[in-house]
Amino acid sequence: MDSSPPRFDVAVVGAGAAGLGLALALAREGIATALVGRHAPVADGRTVALLDGSVRFLDALGAWAEVAPHAAPLAELHIVDDTGSLFRPPPARFVSTEIGLPAFGWNVESARLVETLRAQARSAPGLTLFESDAVGLERDADEARIGLEEGGPVVARLVVGADGARSRMREQAGIATREWSYPQAAITTLLAHERPHRDVSTEFHTRQGPFTLVPLPGGHRSSLVWVTGAGPARRLSELEDADLARAIENQAQAMLGAMRIDGPRGLVPMRGLSVASPVGPRIALVGEAAHAFPPIGAQGLNLGLRDAAALRDSVLAATSDGRDPGARQALSGFARSRSLDARLRTAAVDTLNRSLLSSLIPIDALRGLGLLAMTTIGPLRRIVMREGVLPRLGAPSLMR
Repeated sequence: MDSSPPRFDVAVVGAGAAGLGLALALAREGIATALVGRHAPVADGRTVALLDGSVRFLDALGAWAEVAPHAAPLAELHIVDDTGSLFRPPPARFVSTEIGLPAFGWNVESARLVETLRAQARSAPGLTLFESDAVGLERDADEARIGLEEGGPVVARLVVGADGARSRMREQAGIATREWSYPQAAITTLLAHERPHRDVSTEFHTRQGPFTLVPLPGGHRSSLVWVTGAGPARRLSELEDADLARAIENQAQAMLGAMRIDGPRGLVPMRGLSVASPVGPRIALVGEAAHAFPPIGAQGLNLGLRDAAALRDSVLAATSDGRDPGARQALSGFARSRSLDARLRTAAVDTLNRSLLSSLIPIDALRGLGLLAMTTIGPLRRIVMREGVLPRLGAPSLMR
């Protein structure tokens, strides 16, 4: 009887949306793929605004048809400066039809997205699921071996760490990180409200951070991400539902009328993380294992899904040519393109967030002028909108 461990071309560690998307994308190309990780979506009121490129990726995987009925289009984005700055610009309005799209993206509950992808993974040909935590990683010149908390090891030519900001695979591989924190936390929840949102996402920029209302299906439901000081966020999280709803209504300047809490809540500390390189010997990192930053501008998961789609392209190119998908040379293009994209997005989000926390007049002036320029200069506005939805250079093939 053969007692040798199962062998795969790629083993993806992490059962979140980025890991599931990558595993499905590889399996559909006939690449022997393992997915390692427990299925445990967190009910904390978080949603994800899937931008156009991410929707194309999910559609290519055959998952979008299941997700779409539970997603709301984001046809417009309004930004309101509520900092009290002397250089307060007028509200900015961005409309998706200006760049030829019916919507910038679609907002869906994170737990529902993960559950949909997981259901697909359970029945996907060529994809083997190991519903166990990965606890160890050993590598040699030809392969990597993943130790499991339950069951025997899994062997693959390439291991993908998709196991989040506290990635055990990244730690075991010795990939260096830079980590930082902000004096903020985010309240997340789902809301029902009196007035219709009309498919408009509204972001108030306050001195404590962004306060964002994003449409959900039905016209009278939205998701909330309220970034504020760590202490105030904790106190808000301890309020009764009715009191929290009133606080949200006041912060939103009653734009959607009376509100009530209509789902679970979360309290998320604001942190950042980056890596010197998203690859190492026999390993590549995707999603929050490679980069993490505050939930501003719908960039986090969309960046992670671009990682997944780009790594799918690299693995497919290598295996199609008979090359080793886990070799450093096969991963070099992925490392360059993803490092650049992650650095640019991280810097943009970090700069905006820190600029809100600062009351220095020159910083206020620059932020106000930037928003005013995007509002009044059409070509600049359209470039910013297009790049926000999907970078033009190096877009993965399934996102084009």
